[in-house]
Amino acid sequence: MAKSSKPANPSENNTEKTLNWRDRLSALSNLPAFFRMVWQASPGLFIGNALVRLVRAAIPALTLYIGKLVIDEVVRLATGRPAGAEADTNYLWLLVGAEFALAILSTALGRLTSLLDGLLGDLVTNRTSVRLMEHAATLDLEQFEDATFYDKLERARRQTTGRSFLLSGVFNQAQEIISIGFLAAGLAVFNPWLLVLLLLAVTPAFIGDNYFNQQSYSLSRSWTPERRELDYLRFVGASDETAKEVKIFGLSDFLVDRFRTLSWQYYLKNRALSIRRAGWGTVLTAVGTAGYYGAYLWIVARAISGSISIGDLTFLAGSFRQLRASMEGILLQFSSLTQEAVYLQDLFDFFQIRPLIHSPTKPLRFPEKIRQGFVFEDVGFKYTNSHRWALRNLSFTLAPGEKLALVGENGAGKTTLVKLLARLYDPTEGRILLDGHDLRDYDLLDLRRNVSVIFQDYVRFKMSAGINIAVGDIDERTNQPRIVTSAERSLADSVIAKLEGGYEQQLGRSFGKGVELSGGEWQKVALARAYMRDAQVLILDEPTAALDARAEYEVFQRFARLTEGKTSVIISHRFSTVRMADRILVLEGGNLLEIGSHSELLEKDGRYAELFQLQARGYQ
Repeated sequence: MAKSSKPANPSENNTEKTLNWRDRLSALSNLPAFFRMVWQASPGLFIGNALVRLVRAAIPALTLYIGKLVIDEVVRLATGRPAGAEADTNYLWLLVGAEFALAILSTALGRLTSLLDGLLGDLVTNRTSVRLMEHAATLDLEQFEDATFYDKLERARRQTTGRSFLLSGVFNQAQEIISIGFLAAGLAVFNPWLLVLLLLAVTPAFIGDNYFNQQSYSLSRSWTPERRELDYLRFVGASDETAKEVKIFGLSDFLVDRFRTLSWQYYLKNRALSIRRAGWGTVLTAVGTAGYYGAYLWIVARAISGSISIGDLTFLAGSFRQLRASMEGILLQFSSLTQEAVYLQDLFDFFQIRPLIHSPTKPLRFPEKIRQGFVFEDVGFKYTNSHRWALRNLSFTLAPGEKLALVGENGAGKTTLVKLLARLYDPTEGRILLDGHDLRDYDLLDLRRNVSVIFQDYVRFKMSAGINIAVGDIDERTNQPRIVTSAERSLADSVIAKLEGGYEQQLGRSFGKGVELSGGEWQKVALARAYMRDAQVLILDEPTAALDARAEYEVFQRFARLTEGKTSVIISHRFSTVRMADRILVLEGGNLLEIGSHSELLEKDGRYAELFQLQARGYQ
């Protein structure tokens, strides 16, 4: 197979965002909102974690100081008593016991903080995931169809996991700062200049790490679309949903080649950045190490001169070493935390997205019984970033209880029309009236509860057969008689009767003991969803495309009887189905071409008659 053409360089299509210090400090403003989320997840775990870390913060300085006392006591016992005299070691063993107890306590508290971090992190992840799903449910369908929006969603989704790092990181920072306060106080007593030298020693590594974190963020952000493509290629290349087409059309080499090319490009960029980071990190860390040993030599010289005791030497050397490690950790982790806080902005940015389609301040309730029906007044609709009108100058009526069929070639605007009717979109121009009121004046949730839609690209939920039907009215998922009745109406009962687990049978092979249905069987299950909802308006968008002609005829005969008195809209390419409708609306290029009953349109001898005769000849 020929190699695919060279893909576009992502940097040519994506503006890399470089972070400066202002961006990083500004990102810290996300932390209060983040910790409100943490507090809401579990106030008890939050407080417990803080208290445990407060105790842990004092242990390093206390351990070093007890170590100093131990060494000074050992020196005193070894040099300060007469030859042959028995040493009084009670105080020494008391100090050793205290040091041992602190070591045990430090280990226990370390494990406890890890436990609390993990539990709190899991709760925050769960809460954030739920909040993201809830917010996504409020957004518009058209927003999900926009690539830029989907990049934001993808970045936000990545931030719902791994928040335990940011959580424990901030707690660790606070703990280390308190520890540094204790250690710094000890150093300052001997010589405050040691603190200045320490700060100068750790600054170069901090600056370098901060710079490379900025570069890493820029690379990660600029590659968001490509990472989504890589995830998609992984799915398409190894999935039961795509396996048939991949094998039949021999797509494996193409998919692997595309994945290999994209992933290699990212690897090269990331490798170059990693090599630079490692090299400069070594050099800058060496500068810090030189500063540490300069201070160490000064402390050793003071001990040799007798200005400080051996215990003081170990305390100062240990404190300086601990301070250096802690300050380096704080500065470097601060850089990482600001990085995480910047990433957190992606999550909060997503939460700031607001739907354009929503209920008015004082919404109307959906009528208990539709009286006048729907009126389309010069309706036009254009998709975002599209120069072509999907629908234009559309005016017609849909009477209460009427069955309207939509006919037209692919791309004529049929599905767009029913999405407008269900208010998944709002018209770009014109308006849709229901009983004399603009559709936008009604309560959105109430409207959608009264409109049941089964789309041609219905979802095959990897759940039980019963739940797959109950999604039509999920609040009634425990109403087994209603689920069974809905299955009977759509002829799905015969499908479920063959399943070993009946309505509890797992559908789809993604999970254990799941079974797969044929396309026609899935469509019958999906049709049952329309009957689950006691809606006044039913919309079927190519609902029987996978059914044979006999099954389709029976389904629509039942549909006509069961929806008596209800308003319904049917999209179908089969004219044997379409002719059952009270009226037929013919769309072409987004415009209303003809409307009338089957016989009226045949007499008119227009576009509908032409399409009908073409299909009829195909059956002869």
